[in-house]
Amino acid sequence: MLWLYRILFLPGLLLLAPAYLWRMRRRGGYRDNFAHRFGGHQGLPPRRPGVRRVWLQAVSVGELLAIESMVDALVAPGDVEVYLTTTTSTGYRIALERYRQRTIGIGYFPLDWWPFSRRAWAQIKPDLVILTEGERWPEHIHQAAARGVPVLGINARLSDRSFRRMRRFAAASRLMLEGLTRLLPCSAQDATRFRALGFPAERLTTTGNVKLDVAIPPLSDAERAALQRELGLPAGLVLMGASTWPGEEVALVAALRRVRTEGRACALLLVPRHAERRAELERLLADSGLRVHFRSRGAAAGEVDVAVADTTGELRRLLQLADLVFVGKSLPPHTEGQTPVEAAALAKPILLGPGMGNFRLIARDLLARHAARPVADAAALADAAAELLGDAAARGRLAAAAGEWRRDNAGAAERTLAVIRAELAKLGPAPVRP
Repeated sequence: MLWLYRILFLPGLLLLAPAYLWRMRRRGGYRDNFAHRFGGHQGLPPRRPGVRRVWLQAVSVGELLAIESMVDALVAPGDVEVYLTTTTSTGYRIALERYRQRTIGIGYFPLDWWPFSRRAWAQIKPDLVILTEGERWPEHIHQAAARGVPVLGINARLSDRSFRRMRRFAAASRLMLEGLTRLLPCSAQDATRFRALGFPAERLTTTGNVKLDVAIPPLSDAERAALQRELGLPAGLVLMGASTWPGEEVALVAALRRVRTEGRACALLLVPRHAERRAELERLLADSGLRVHFRSRGAAAGEVDVAVADTTGELRRLLQLADLVFVGKSLPPHTEGQTPVEAAALAKPILLGPGMGNFRLIARDLLARHAARPVADAAALADAAAELLGDAAARGRLAAAAGEWRRDNAGAAERTLAVIRAELAKLGPAPVRP
């Protein structure tokens, strides 16, 4: 099966290349270290005597922010060093900003074709590989097995779509799972799904979602006021769309109008999931009659009705300005949802559409504990926004329940770290000679 994967990978890559390259051009920032994609990870420092090397792959921004405490704990004793790779240009920039001083290097994950993967492995030479969430690359895992290097899948999850596909193609599932040493699912549902795909139960440890343990530095009153001025948000209530997708901005503008018709002083803060949609959003908002400011253009000249945060890596700061948060990619026709974890961690009242497939259990738990409010469609979103922005006590109850939910589900990072340390201990002391 691996040889079939290798044979089909190149024509598949060539087929997908135009769309892939167009997306890279739209998002920008991919030019630096582009050779990493083809396994060119030169320039790493030589192995240090007595120090184990960990290759950690975190696909994008959310995963990079979630692993911070674990990276710090791993490297603090001095007997472990981390080489960190990511996939997106945004993730790469965040990795450089946050981890340059804590790791031996930052790189892009290589394309999972045999020559590229083998080349990267020959240069990185890890003792342990860690893959986050949905990262399960057959060639990468095979290269680890060929060298006797253990592979851990942490915060592992299977979306509804991935689970359906993997059940349908059992051979492909085995290719992605057989070489994994341990899987650490982020929920009981994910653990059940991995067992259903044939992964041995004794190599599964459900640790919980490490994103629930992320510490978000609170803004001071002065910082919050300065950020609000930069965005052009006036005094009053702030309705926020977090990680929105096409169609949801229209629904949120309608919700803003509804809130204002009831006499509430309110502004809208839009944080699109993909900053490169700014031109699309500019066209959408041009005829709205609303005052609009895009954060990428610098500080707002004055007060606006709608602030568009078309930047990256700022969601956690921006959430702290919100009085009510709608979590994106959850209104029809979208079905997968974006994570509500940061909003819950900051004890914000939350609105969730019905399409939360990627975070089904989290959404279900939040709703069951009255830590979020469901909205079925755009009309229901407007109704709920108008109701809650007119009722501070109701918002307070949602917020308190969200904060309590986050506290009750903490500890995943430490449980994950314990498994990583146990796997490193199995390797024994690192060689004194590199």
